[in-house]
Amino acid sequence: MDSLYQLWLTYGSVIEFILIDAALGLSIYITLTTGLLSVANAGFMAIGAYAASLATIHWNTPFLISLIIGIISAGLIGLILGLPVLRLSDIYLAIATIGFSEVVRVVALNIDNVLGFELTGGPLGLNNIPVKTEFWHLVLYLLLLIYFFIRLSRSRTGRALAAIRDDETVAATMGINVVYYKNMAFVIGAMIAGGAGGLSAHLTRFIAPNEFGFARVVDILTYAVLGGFYHWLGPIVGAFILTGLPEVLRFLAEYRAIVNGIILVLVIVYLPNGLIDPRRIRWLRSPEARGEKADA
Repeated sequence: MDSLYQLWLTYGSVIEFILIDAALGLSIYITLTTGLLSVANAGFMAIGAYAASLATIHWNTPFLISLIIGIISAGLIGLILGLPVLRLSDIYLAIATIGFSEVVRVVALNIDNVLGFELTGGPLGLNNIPVKTEFWHLVLYLLLLIYFFIRLSRSRTGRALAAIRDDETVAATMGINVVYYKNMAFVIGAMIAGGAGGLSAHLTRFIAPNEFGFARVVDILTYAVLGGFYHWLGPIVGAFILTGLPEVLRFLAEYRAIVNGIILVLVIVYLPNGLIDPRRIRWLRSPEARGEKADA
């Protein structure tokens, strides 16, 4: 027991951040499932973090209520943003959503000057957020998301999202409401990121606008690219590797980022669908892969 306690003292905070990053990876997975290259998740994370934190600080709301406020706030902004932005596609959508995340960051930096009183703390950030997030909160949040995505993958909605990703035109001719499902996926992704932001803010006691900048955008996208976005397990695996590996490679000091980059490049080149690819797994389970003779 003492060894487990010492292990938790050493790596507990890393494990907590891994769980948050895994949730963020799932927030972008839902949009990638629909074929949307949206990278607005850092902005939605910021909205959820600030909304939940301000509710706790100024209204003294219970933690669950603060978290729900953060999730709903991110979802509402996602709905408002999605209606015009999802008319775009591919790189144009990516650029627009990167711009959204940057707008959120700049607003958090400057809104205090506009309002004439302190709200977000400006460049100094929001301090003294009550520590409400516990380890089991993060585990429960991730388990709920996993359960949701398992049910989604087996549902009519999940099949509709996959059909839109494979060929939007064909999906529309089959009677699938493409606009509805795209917006639904976008809003769900926003709400997941908002929840992760609220949990993170009540864990670290401090948030600042620069935490949600372009580097965060790239990190969230990388979780899905490395782990794979054809299965919900992919972004979780990607988050575990990219968040935990620097701690494992601490002995390499400043060279840790280089190792991360090399791993990412190798995966992109040799495993373009990520580490978790259902098609590869199905092939490995096939009789041909096992060297067995398939039935005629």
